[in-house]
Amino acid sequence: MSRRSASESALSPTRTAPPPTTPPAARAPRRTARRLAGLALSLLLLAVVAGLSIAVGAKQLSPAEVWHGLLRPDSPEYAVVHRMRLPRTLLGLVAGAALGVAGAVTQTLTRNPLADPGLLGINAGASAAVATATAVLGVASGDIWYALLGAAVVTVAVYAVGGGRGATPTRLALAGAALNAVLYSYVSAVMLLDAASLERLRFWTVGSLADARDDTVPRVLPFVAVGLLVALVSARPLDALALGDDSARTLGARPGAIRAAAIVAVTLLCGAATSACGPLVFVGLLVPHLVRALTGPDLRWSLPYCAVLAPVLLLAADLTGRVLGRPGELPVGTMTGVLGGLVFLHLVRRGARR
Repeated sequence: MSRRSASESALSPTRTAPPPTTPPAARAPRRTARRLAGLALSLLLLAVVAGLSIAVGAKQLSPAEVWHGLLRPDSPEYAVVHRMRLPRTLLGLVAGAALGVAGAVTQTLTRNPLADPGLLGINAGASAAVATATAVLGVASGDIWYALLGAAVVTVAVYAVGGGRGATPTRLALAGAALNAVLYSYVSAVMLLDAASLERLRFWTVGSLADARDDTVPRVLPFVAVGLLVALVSARPLDALALGDDSARTLGARPGAIRAAAIVAVTLLCGAATSACGPLVFVGLLVPHLVRALTGPDLRWSLPYCAVLAPVLLLAADLTGRVLGRPGELPVGTMTGVLGGLVFLHLVRRGARR
């Protein structure tokens, strides 16, 4: 080597090899393992909250008393656990899962991360049908068939007003918001004009788990199960639809059929949950928004997470209302509105700082 080339090599910067990158094929199992671990922790958290929901109330029960109340019909705690706390806890599990999954599907369908089933007027349709049946026919406020009928009618109306087959997420959102305002005004008018309806509906319209009975969950569970199944089957096509109609068609999906399946799922889930515990706010909006930070936009993972974490939020709100309202209780709809609003304001402020 010449003297010149030796000096040039001494002055030239040392070149280091680029750091090795993990191939996507190797990252996928790790990501799946993290998601499974997170889902297992979410299930553990749900079990803890469900246990507290059974133990905490106007009468404090120890873990041993809760165990006796669950398994021993001759124990004094059996009536408290089986007739009051267990039905409302099971209803919180079922209704929370329904609202969380419905919110995730709605946000994907409308391509709006801040949407919830109320945006399409589905909850308002169920509420209007229940209020009409209560005021005119004198039926109980939790009749699921009227709630499903109202949700289905409003869903079809929103789809028609939004443009039918040519409906876009923006048109659906605008049509749903308009019908939502009209129908909730109608519910308020029915309650103000009929004192008997006001008495029967005033707690239901706020949203509560306190009216849960032994037959409440068996009545709504088949509709929720079908809605969850339709939503899970539609997860991959909905992910394709989120890329746009043209991209979805390129991937072999049919946008019209996908929207119809998603609307059927949301109608069943929201109609069943609303009939049982009233129109609850923020559960279907907040939980999917938070879950996407853990799982990303893939519905095949976000839907199971929503089905687990939404009941956690609902039962935690119900517990908070029972503790703060002693010796009475604050309705869970009030607590979800307060807790959801505070968390959402925090998210907005954090986004503004970024």
